[in-house]
Amino acid sequence: MLNAIHTELKSNWSWKQRDLKLPIVGEVATTGWRSTQAYPSEIHVELLKNGLIPDPYRGFAEHEVQWVGEVEWLYKCTFDFKSGEGRHTQAELEFLGLDTVCDVYLNNEIILESSNMFQTHVVPILPTASINTLLLHFKSAKRLAKSLEEQHGKVRAGSTNLGDPSRVYVRKAQYDWRWDWGPELMTCGPFRPIILRRYTARIGNVWTHASVTDTNNAATRLKVDVDILGVAALPTFIKVTLRDAKGTKIELEELSSKSRSVDWRFTPGQVQLWWPVGYGDQVLYRVVIELLGPNRDVIDSKTIRVGFRSVKLIQEELAEPDQYGTGTTFLFEINGIRMFMGGSNWIPADNFLTTLTPERYRAWLTLMRDGNQNMIRLWGGGVYEPDCFYDICDELGILVWQDFQFACGVYPAYEAFVASVRKEATDNVKRLRHHPSIALFCGNNEDYQMILQWGDVKLFPAIKIYEDVLPSIVEALCDPPIPYHRGSPYGGQGWDTADPTVGDVHQWNIWGGKELPYQEYDRMGGRFVSEFGMPSLPSMRTIEYWMDGAPAQEWYAQSTLMAQHCRAGSYERRFAIAMNDNFRVTEDLETYAFRTQVMQSESVGFAYQSWRRGWGGRGKQYTSGVLVWQLNDCWPVTSWAIVDYFLRPKPVYYTIKRHLDTFAIGLLRTVTKNRPTDRPRQFYDFGTSRAVGAKLDIWASNSTLKRRLATLKLQFVDLKSNWAATEEHKVVLLPNQTSELISVACPGAHATVVIGARLLDDRSGKVLARYVDWPQPYKYLALPDPRLKVTVTENKVELHVEKPAKCVFLTTKSNVTWSDNAIDLMPGEKRTVEANRLVDKNELRVAFLGREKAFAIP
Repeated sequence: MLNAIHTELKSNWSWKQRDLKLPIVGEVATTGWRSTQAYPSEIHVELLKNGLIPDPYRGFAEHEVQWVGEVEWLYKCTFDFKSGEGRHTQAELEFLGLDTVCDVYLNNEIILESSNMFQTHVVPILPTASINTLLLHFKSAKRLAKSLEEQHGKVRAGSTNLGDPSRVYVRKAQYDWRWDWGPELMTCGPFRPIILRRYTARIGNVWTHASVTDTNNAATRLKVDVDILGVAALPTFIKVTLRDAKGTKIELEELSSKSRSVDWRFTPGQVQLWWPVGYGDQVLYRVVIELLGPNRDVIDSKTIRVGFRSVKLIQEELAEPDQYGTGTTFLFEINGIRMFMGGSNWIPADNFLTTLTPERYRAWLTLMRDGNQNMIRLWGGGVYEPDCFYDICDELGILVWQDFQFACGVYPAYEAFVASVRKEATDNVKRLRHHPSIALFCGNNEDYQMILQWGDVKLFPAIKIYEDVLPSIVEALCDPPIPYHRGSPYGGQGWDTADPTVGDVHQWNIWGGKELPYQEYDRMGGRFVSEFGMPSLPSMRTIEYWMDGAPAQEWYAQSTLMAQHCRAGSYERRFAIAMNDNFRVTEDLETYAFRTQVMQSESVGFAYQSWRRGWGGRGKQYTSGVLVWQLNDCWPVTSWAIVDYFLRPKPVYYTIKRHLDTFAIGLLRTVTKNRPTDRPRQFYDFGTSRAVGAKLDIWASNSTLKRRLATLKLQFVDLKSNWAATEEHKVVLLPNQTSELISVACPGAHATVVIGARLLDDRSGKVLARYVDWPQPYKYLALPDPRLKVTVTENKVELHVEKPAKCVFLTTKSNVTWSDNAIDLMPGEKRTVEANRLVDKNELRVAFLGREKAFAIP
């Protein structure tokens, strides 16, 4: 019996807190063990399922569980070898993820000492018994960090909102130490599978090189390199087959035991290219490798899914300057097509990673895809996500910007640390490189930026990692090449991470930093904005979860329970500035929550439309990407997330969706000022004359590769009177860029005039895009009753108003998927929203600016 056997150790697991008075071997025999409720496992999850700790996501319970990270924990399981397996000559255990400081014992003998959460380990074993005991001894990562800090010196790492600085010494997810959107939950456990392998010969590493050799003719090549492990003298053959998604065979080749690779070149049309969403289909192929024994029976097999695409990061001189100067582009070219990247940053979607199922990952990423986003950046303070995450990105056409796991700190570079990082990077690059969705590997998050802020450029040991170790690994292990970027942000001379003309930037001078009005976003972009954002409170249902039945006196925005679930530094002061600038003050929690959501929607939406305006034609591709901070949450919290922990989209999600649509309209209303002022230029100017006018600049984006003839229809409605007007303009939308359409004076009393803009296709008459611009600030507007009418028929909701309505937001208690939401409505046009999975129309609630407390449909 030569068949290789791969067995995941799923059963017979138990756990307990270690009794420090007993030796490890003695612990195995003692009482007190509890069976695991799930596997893979994390200790907080086990404690929670057994009722031994409160839910740290509710109330103040986070503080009641801090002891868990201070002590040591044990896991054990037993496994046997079935009869007949003794004919195999090799046995090994593969550990796909141990969090984090773990000694591994097999039958009372130590076989592995691990201290890096991001590594995988393959350990040869020689079982001596039919029943074998595997023991995992998890030590405190928090205590190890402090010990290493004493040994190597205290360094700076972020701020008090970004965890204890000692975290930089331990290769554990950095957000576990706390972040400005997440709790401190120092968990541990075997959080990814453990595999037992028995074999005489098996397939080892497989390297697939799926490349596009000619983007114009879609010519492609596939090279497959195969490692065989085990007894080299065993006569074996390798069969490699390429199949499409339906299982149809494209190519097949059988190799002798001396050969370990195939190299196929395909003619145009023989295989199809993989494209990001919006540009083509996500065509995927299966590479099936079979190891044949002496009798030509299959003794091992492995399948890897690939897609044919080319990816380049283009940094070339711009033909002429924009508002920031000249500099270079920072754009992604896929299969020879330059594309605007619109998307989000990703943090781990839970502090307890074992609770994240493939279905939950798919729900998050599908929301992103359906929101017209085509790139996700995996932030450097989390984890390298499991295989299913990248598989889903491949299927949905979402490009992945993958940070290596370093964030906001001065990381060390002593020999043992660098060696650990080298293995970590090698493990993960090998694991991820075959995914067509992988578009970039990035060295770190904000480490260069923080070094510059602190003025410690000479004390930057990790430069060895970011400029030597990581790029050399990516170059050696990625063929076809995958771009590498030293850090995010990074680009300018002398590491000027804020240079808007080179590389990427993180724009935090609105929420933090200089705390400028969000109406300044259009002046604060760059070649690629990889982070920016504005926080908001989540839905009231999410707030109700963490309030956990708190007494009525706690239900206000500045209560201690609300503060417990908002980790942003100086958040009350910063919220107060932005909210007071733009919206009316209120003490009602639900009204306040909704207004913060409108503020987030307005500010982030303005940034998206303004920066996408910078995506011009060749030589004028000034801004090529915008990634909001952040897509998701790791617990129920007030944060920058555009979708909260329970996958409930905030209004901003839908606003981004419209601004990233195939066709989108942008409009900037600039008040014609009659005196110098420090107020945002979009605000009504209180000068000596109330008759000051406003200028309207209107542009439109077209992400297709064909020009489109359209009609721009403008509708002007006064909020204080019955005055209204319309006008039309014939326009041309140039392909794969933004086109400037018109620049005109705003008619009427601009301080009370709402402007609706629609783009209509000249051939079909179909509405390509909509946008509504309101006079600002909103706090001064006397909003009339829009006389909203809502009609529900099956899974469709029809909306109609007699006066303009701002951010009409539909909600239900059930999990409805809305085709659109948070809509600005103009009179004279009925808007239909598809409500997938709407079960009971009586559950439907609606809110809008001016009536923020959700009410039932009359």
